Amino acid sequence: MIETIKKTLLAGVGAAVITKEKVQDALDDYVRQGKIKADDARIIAEKIAERGRREFEELGHQASAKAAELFNKHDTAVTARLAALEARVAALEAASSAPASAPTRNQEP
Repeated sequence: MIETIKKTLLAGVGAAVITKEKVQDALDDYVRQGKIKADDARIIAEKIAERGRREFEELGHQASAKAAELFNKHDTAVTARLAALEARVAALEAASSAPASAPTRNQEP
């Protein structure tokens, strides 16, 4: 499960890198065509990069919170099962260590 989460986050990073390259290419095209100035393109690129960083951090925090929630649910279930098993073992131990009942007909007094 942890590997799946890692792969998902890494895929997101890869998508962010591709997006940054595409944005930069598009802005470079606009600069070459004279539609925007190089300084404006740089400012736009910085704003997009900052927004991407914030969104990536937010998604990272959400993913961490969700993973912690899933692990806590799993841990709670395991703890409950362990407690039930311990109770069963204690009951079996108590039953096996109880004094023998009255002798039966085949046993000598």
